[in-house]
Amino acid sequence: MHHSSFLMENSDFPITLASASPRRLQLLEQIGINPEKIVHPRINETPQKKELPRQYVQRLAQEKLSAGRELSLESPMILAADTVAAAGRRILNKTQDIKIAEKQLRLLSGRRHRVYTAVILYNAKTQRISSRLVCTIVHFSRLTDKQLFSYLETDEWKDKAGSYAIQGYAASFIKSINGSYSNVVGLPLFETAQLIRGQGLIP
Repeated sequence: MHHSSFLMENSDFPITLASASPRRLQLLEQIGINPEKIVHPRINETPQKKELPRQYVQRLAQEKLSAGRELSLESPMILAADTVAAAGRRILNKTQDIKIAEKQLRLLSGRRHRVYTAVILYNAKTQRISSRLVCTIVHFSRLTDKQLFSYLETDEWKDKAGSYAIQGYAASFIKSINGSYSNVVGLPLFETAQLIRGQGLIP
């Protein structure tokens, strides 16, 4: 099947993605947006004392945007985002440590939790910053030890908010989601498209 972008024939879109996440890039490409540039902002992701998940995710997206602006001074538009999973007021950080991942998944097991993504779009020409904060509620089934350990063996949990990837094996543990699915993957597409539409760039 011949696939042509419903947006425009040329492949590059006048936007810089300030994110190291391959999932965010895939999600943008899904709606026909191929950023002309991708930069990997390096920021400190340690939560501040008593910082709530929604404050944390908005601060990190803002910091990624600032770093992205420094890394791509000539870019007409910059898109930055950050996603976090939260159990109540508790931020479930991305981890490379299997013990922390196990602890986080035990915390999510049999419960509902929230996933927040903050998305920010900066227009260099107008100096305008527009943003969205999106929240999705995810309901996990109760995990058996066997399910938990076989999931940890997949390594899919590495560097994921809440130590799971909804688009992978963990889909078999998720009873329901209330809200945006793409938000849980890492970029709420409807809201991101709204921000880009607001700049008159897509129909």
